[in-house]
Amino acid sequence: MQDMIYREIAGAIERGEPVVLATVARTRGSTPRKTGAKMVVREDGSFFGTIGGGCGEAEVWQEAMNVLEDGHARIVTVDLTEPIDGEDKICGGVMDVFVERLASRTGSGVHEKA
Repeated sequence: MQDMIYREIAGAIERGEPVVLATVARTRGSTPRKTGAKMVVREDGSFFGTIGGGCGEAEVWQEAMNVLEDGHARIVTVDLTEPIDGEDKICGGVMDVFVERLASRTGSGVHEKA
């Protein structure tokens, strides 16, 4: 799977398309994916790979869209220890996910504001 992630990134860079790479940097407790899991988010909102699915992945996806816009890398802490919206489906862990925009070959990868 990692090879496919890197091919996806290389293809986007070759086409000059900005992408965001989200990487699970640290986990504590029970989490759906472990350190090193990766997800690539494209400018159109589509993505490749997974960092675990569900609400946690949706939270990271939203931050990835923000990173595409502002270009500032960040760490997103996903807390999977509490039920969301009354659901009893929880993992019981916490993930720190590093979210970074990857530059295209044609520029810095950060949109200039007009």
